Amino acid sequence: MSESFRYGATARISVALLLCCAWFEAAGAETIASAYTSAAEKDCRTIGKPDNDSSTQSCPGKDGLIVLVNEGDLRETVSVGRTIREAAKEPAAQTWFGPFNSAGKTVEWRMADGKPFAIIQRWQIADNDDQGTKGPKDKPMLVVTRLPPGPVCHVAYVDAAANPNANELARQAADESARSFACGKDKVKVVGTRGRAIDLARP
Repeated sequence: MSESFRYGATARISVALLLCCAWFEAAGAETIASAYTSAAEKDCRTIGKPDNDSSTQSCPGKDGLIVLVNEGDLRETVSVGRTIREAAKEPAAQTWFGPFNSAGKTVEWRMADGKPFAIIQRWQIADNDDQGTKGPKDKPMLVVTRLPPGPVCHVAYVDAAANPNANELARQAADESARSFACGKDKVKVVGTRGRAIDLARP
């Protein structure tokens, strides 16, 4: 058997093994995608009796999860759980921003093989130092929140005005960090360029 024949056979076997490994790797890779739900009042259920200063809404989410939106003193918190009681006990339910703020009505769910692991919402943070004709102007920020199993808490903030690719940055942060993020131990990440919304949310 010639050296060239042996070399060619070895090369063909090596290529075949590489292709085989690549196929198995692709077959085992998860599929990550986005799905969307609404947190608009018309699509949610009011919990208890709202008053002029506060209200609580339960909104249907994905995979049996609900989104709990609580408003008080012109500030909101958003949490997620299997039940209203579970969602209300999560760290996210106790996390709010100092300035007046509101969460967007569209909830983006990051899903791995159909199972949600994070949500992304666009928030508006009021800037008292930038007054318009109707009061403080709002500054937009994307909030990435991790989901069960494990605690529900904020993972990353992306300034939506300072980053033209804010949505992509938020999805990347969710995909790379949400599932391994340790609530209460890891520090919430500021992703991308820091802008005014981040300064307001994290003075």
